[in-house]
Parts: sequence; structure tokens; C-alpha cells
Amino acid sequence: MMNLKEAILISLEELGKIVTHNDVCGHINNKAYYDFGSAKTPASTVSALLGDFVRKGDSRVKRISTGKGNFSYYLSKYEESLFPVSGTINQVAPSLIQKQASYSERSLHKLFSTYLKSVNISSKTIYHEQSSNSKDSNQKWIHPDMVGVEFASLHTKTSQSFIKSISVAESFKITSYELKREINTDYDLKQAYFQAVSNSSWANFGYLVAFEISDNLNDEISRLNQSFGIGVIEIKANPYESKILYPSRFKSLDFKTIDKLCNINDNFNKFIDKIDKILKAQDGYVKSSERELEEFCDTSFKSEADILTYCKEENIPTSEN
Repeated sequence: MMNLKEAILISLEELGKIVTHNDVCGHINNKAYYDFGSAKTPASTVSALLGDFVRKGDSRVKRISTGKGNFSYYLSKYEESLFPVSGTINQVAPSLIQKQASYSERSLHKLFSTYLKSVNISSKTIYHEQSSNSKDSNQKWIHPDMVGVEFASLHTKTSQSFIKSISVAESFKITSYELKREINTDYDLKQAYFQAVSNSSWANFGYLVAFEISDNLNDEISRLNQSFGIGVIEIKANPYESKILYPSRFKSLDFKTIDKLCNINDNFNKFIDKIDKILKAQDGYVKSSERELEEFCDTSFKSEADILTYCKEENIPTSEN
């Protein structure tokens, strides 16, 4: 008997159309392609594996959003017949359009800020559209999508004062993040990576962050990481499962570019200002300055139930889809 992934592929082949995970599960059972045994939710297992094909960049399977975090699936080889470029309009074409807008890049920010908070990094979204030169098409190569700051984790006032007196630069690190929904092709990778290189030139660390990254690009990502030092993070629907795939290389802050960003973007200027207040605060005012930074930074989720609800509302794929 074939394994479940093989059963899914042959079912998609035989069905030859856009189908739900329930359709695929029913076909597998009807044809006895796979024995689910005592499994209580075989359809959910099929759904998870269908999602894995897409998330892992398997070119054989594609999906379209049907709204509210739900998806339908089909084999790539049937794409031309299902979505003809010309001729009569296929009735499922609106679903294909919906897939493209199923979730926004900006909707990933709260998930990512939750992950960063879990590793003691305070972060802030930088709204480039609010910059003084927001109509300048070149500015997308200047602004980071998000910035984060991590302060040295020291437990006594003496050690905190000591590190500041030796080197203020050693007491904190600032990171720039470029977020993308998906990186599935070499073209996607090159465009996103070098945007991250440009947008992170000023920071101690720079990262390219994406929700979906094709495994086929691992070798090229590794090469770029070794050459340019920008790290890569894969963000998950459950942000606590997010992981650094390639670490970023440390570099000194570029104060001229920081000054330029402060001059054109109020979000960025306030973020830097609040870091500066913490660094200069006397012992009795450090906590209040830290609270001020946290109140300014992006919010994070308090529970996994809130995360799941948010993902469904924003059409962000989860392991349940």
C-alpha cells in the first residue's frame, strides 16, 4: 500500500480539478489507497499534508484561498486548463485573485513582534508611507519594515553602569528586518535579499524574514548569507515556532544613515530617541524609560488562542489549513 503523500498525489491526479482536503480524503477512502486505521480526524491529517506540499515549495501541488483561512488544491500541471489566460473566464478565477490578497505582508508584523518579544527584543514597525519623502520610489531601499533593539541582559546595577562606562555600544544592539510573505523562486530571493542588504546597512544586524521559503533555495540563501551577512528568519503562524535559518553577521552602526532615517521618518526617530533615553537614564528612571519604549513598540499576543483567532481573521495559513 502506498504512503499517504503518494495517495494524496494520485488522488489529485485522478480528480483533475480544484478540490478541498475533504474531497481528497474521500477519494483516498473510496479507492482504498491508504488505511487511516483508528485515526479520529483523517481529513485534518490530509489537510496538514496538503499544506506541507505548498509550504515546503513542492512544485507539484498548488492551492488557492477560498476565504477565512481555507484553501483548495490542485496539481500544477492542470493550471493552464483550470486558469486559462484567454477565452472564457473560468468561474474559479476570483478565487485565484483572492489567493493573492489572502493575507497582507503587514499582517505578519504582529506575529513577528510576538516572536521577537519571546527572545527579549523590542520591535517597532516603520511605516515608510509616513516619511517626508513617501512619494520617492527609491525609498523602499532605505526603510526597514521593522526595527528591534536588545539590551545587554545584566542583573545588577553595578554591572549595568560598568558596561555603559566602558562602551555604550556594547550595552545594546539594533536589528533591521525586511519582511516578505513568500520566497519561492530565485528571482524572489534575489530581490528580497538585496532589499534587505540595502535597508539594513545602518544596523548592527540585518535579517530577511519570510512566512514561506522554498527549500529549493537553501544553497543560494547559504551563499548569499556567507557573502553579504544578512540573516534569514522563517516566521511561523505560531510565532514561537519561528526560527533563524541563517544568522546575521554583526557590524557597527552607521550613524549617518541613522540620522537620515530619523530626519525623514517619525516612527524611526522616536524609536531611536527612546533607546537614547534608556541609555542616558539615571538609575531611578531606567524602568520608566523602558516602559515608555514598550508602550511605543508593536504589541504582541498574550495567548496562543489569540494567535489562532488572528490568523483566521487575517487569512494567514496555519497547520489546521
